[in-house]
Amino acid sequence: MLKFSNLTLRRGVQLLLQDVNITIHPRQKVGITGGNGCGKSSLFALINDQLHADSGEFFIPQNWVIAHVAQESPSSELSAIDYVIDGDSELRRIEQAIAAANDTGHGELLGKLYAQLEEVDGYTANSRASQLLTGLGFLQNQLQNPVNSFSGGWRMRLNLAQALMCRSDLLLLDEPTNHLDLDAVLWLEEWLKKYPGTLLLISHDRDFLDSVMTHIAHIEHQAMTLYSGNYSQFERVRAEQLSQQQVLYERQQQEIKHIQSFINRFKAKATKAKQAQSRVKTLEKMELIAQAHVDSPFHFEFHAPEKVPNPLVSLDDIKLGYGTTTILDHVHINLQPGSRIGLLGHNGAGKSTLIKLLAGELSVQSGRIERSSELRIGYFAQHQLEQLHPEDTPMEHFQRLDKRATEQSLRNHLGNFGFSGDKVESKIAHFSGGEKARLVFATLVYQKPNLLLLDEPTNHLDLDMRHAISLALQEFEGAMVIVSHDRHLLRSVTDEFYLVADQKVAAFKGDLDDYRNWITEQKKREAQSSQLSKQSTNTSVSNSQNSFPSKKEQKRLDAEKRKQLQPMKNRLSKLEKQMDKLTHEKETLEGLLAGPEIYEETNKNQLKELLQQQVKTIQALNETEEQWMQLSEELEDA
Repeated sequence: MLKFSNLTLRRGVQLLLQDVNITIHPRQKVGITGGNGCGKSSLFALINDQLHADSGEFFIPQNWVIAHVAQESPSSELSAIDYVIDGDSELRRIEQAIAAANDTGHGELLGKLYAQLEEVDGYTANSRASQLLTGLGFLQNQLQNPVNSFSGGWRMRLNLAQALMCRSDLLLLDEPTNHLDLDAVLWLEEWLKKYPGTLLLISHDRDFLDSVMTHIAHIEHQAMTLYSGNYSQFERVRAEQLSQQQVLYERQQQEIKHIQSFINRFKAKATKAKQAQSRVKTLEKMELIAQAHVDSPFHFEFHAPEKVPNPLVSLDDIKLGYGTTTILDHVHINLQPGSRIGLLGHNGAGKSTLIKLLAGELSVQSGRIERSSELRIGYFAQHQLEQLHPEDTPMEHFQRLDKRATEQSLRNHLGNFGFSGDKVESKIAHFSGGEKARLVFATLVYQKPNLLLLDEPTNHLDLDMRHAISLALQEFEGAMVIVSHDRHLLRSVTDEFYLVADQKVAAFKGDLDDYRNWITEQKKREAQSSQLSKQSTNTSVSNSQNSFPSKKEQKRLDAEKRKQLQPMKNRLSKLEKQMDKLTHEKETLEGLLAGPEIYEETNKNQLKELLQQQVKTIQALNETEEQWMQLSEELEDA
């Protein structure tokens, strides 16, 4: 287990954590949350023995193997798959020892080493590494490519795969989804659910935290508090605590009233009905979670565009790509005021290419594109963070944008995005990725766009800023096209999805759960196609050897197989019933914990008992789900 006792941690003169007392038990999956700069990454540095506590104690078992993602971008001639296998240091040690024993002809030692190789699943190392790389978006024909042939973002994926390859007791992941697209995020989510060790994860992705975590460790005001349950459960408990702060609670009520006003005004209008329905869903969620963010330093909204022409942009039979390579063909899109489109599709399918075309950064290969003369684009992309002038301050950046604005008006605007005091006059060169992203967003809002193009806008942003962006985008009156792996943001601000696949862009009739199913089906088809290709390549036997059994014989074989599989099916049915029962118990406990009366002083013992029951129920449910998934896979293979 990990144990922090009266721990105090500083970085230079800055106090990050003080008097922390927390115990994390084996196999727990803990999400580390808190604002940017609160000490999350420093906590990981402490665990990795790169930083030492100023006072107090930190305990970790000496024999624990720790895996973490290297932050430096590797440059190596090693193949991608060999680089990933290097993550299993014990396997590499055994392989080196086998090579040495072969050279000396030490037979007895070789026998022992081969037994060790089998114990660490050495014979499946290539297969395991291949599965990791494929899950993270690499193609089969890329696995033998040298590491230094990949771009920086893909090298970070290689680092992640290498960390996952390690057979670790403790896995430390710091914002692992930042360099991933939605498909890879969904795959990583499922992999981490099955991870058998202890997991500490820093993430600002609400859906990811909800799906994987069993506990949340939240850092604020130099204190770290451990909560049972996932992020949504943590928010409910924290919301109850914060709702006692009446002034802040009233501010939240005003935000709810503002959204309700939109619903009341537009739910009867056909042109606004979809948007109003979207706000109804948002309001339902907001009443549960928004109180956990009422003390956020970020409060802003998009100003109404000066003009909103219709259409804003029209694409007619567009073909586009790079040079002579075509990425998308026969694209037809008509962006009107109120269009709120989320783009889905595999990495490299062309989502960012389409955004670049709409932003005017890419020319068409053929077809017609019409842009309104009154079009004003607000474009957010990761490369724009690097295009900020490093020697500028936020104030100088905005004074260049608007020479007529007063310093006070600019300070007021920047304050809504967390830039106040000395930060307004600090050099951008020293800003973190999150601070640069906030500055780009502040710029977008100031420019009063009527079309927003957002390509992974929430990378590096903390949960409070993501929440503020979500609220602001819901009220935006222009059109919006967004690419994001943040599922909560997509659900909150988009009204329709377009699927980018096979060089086409088409409306996707479904939600994000349907998209997850679509990905699963695609992978099954690819696997079947690969298997058929192998079978076709290896087919060289005679017709007599390939003869099929008679219908009667086939029926007998089928009956025998059903009989053999029946015990597994019965066990699966029992696990499903057990999961239903535990899910019902979990929901009942959540309902009891959601009531404000349980947090009164007189119910202190009852609260403690309910929280203990919740932990046991969640652990039992996770174990049962794991058994169910393993048995389902075995049954499917059989």
